[in-house]
Amino acid sequence: MGTRDPRVDAYIERSAPFAQPILEHIRSVMHEACPDVEETMKWSMPHFMYHGMLGGMSAFKAHCAFGFWKGTLIVPEQEEAAMGQFGRIESIKDLPPRRKFVGYVKKAMKLNEEGVAAPRAARSRPKKPLPMPSDLAKALGRNRKARATFDAFPPSHRREYIEWITEAKREDTRARRVDQAVEWMADGKSRNWKYQK
Repeated sequence: MGTRDPRVDAYIERSAPFAQPILEHIRSVMHEACPDVEETMKWSMPHFMYHGMLGGMSAFKAHCAFGFWKGTLIVPEQEEAAMGQFGRIESIKDLPPRRKFVGYVKKAMKLNEEGVAAPRAARSRPKKPLPMPSDLAKALGRNRKARATFDAFPPSHRREYIEWITEAKREDTRARRVDQAVEWMADGKSRNWKYQK
């Protein structure tokens, strides 16, 4: 038998008047489709559990959102937007018809029962290496230790130094950054060495 969490009741009561019927509708569909669903709060928002996470809902100032945990496997024709598969939900009409919504919930249940893992978010393409600024290249050419450190750095560390130097707005600031960078690299330090454990 499923459970209703009083914290979800409180969340709905605190939500804007336009959001309350939307959240109640989503909740009702979840319990209709999955009588064993358990409610909980995660990340300060209501979530629905059945053999793992099914989905979660939230209310904002002008819209609501609902998302299935394994959304791209359940509603593949929809791109995720506004924290879910159905975009900005401003009224119950923005949700799929009840019968279709119940079908989505049942599909989510089946995936959880079968132990299907949630798809990993699409990884962004690796960033192209930035061109070496001529002033940094000259400074590294005068310091072998710094040049060896720079060459041994992974691309992300090289990028951090190059971005830091090229973002300087004034020439004297840029010159100071080049000198500081060479000094740190001669000591084997990455750009953000102060924050590394």
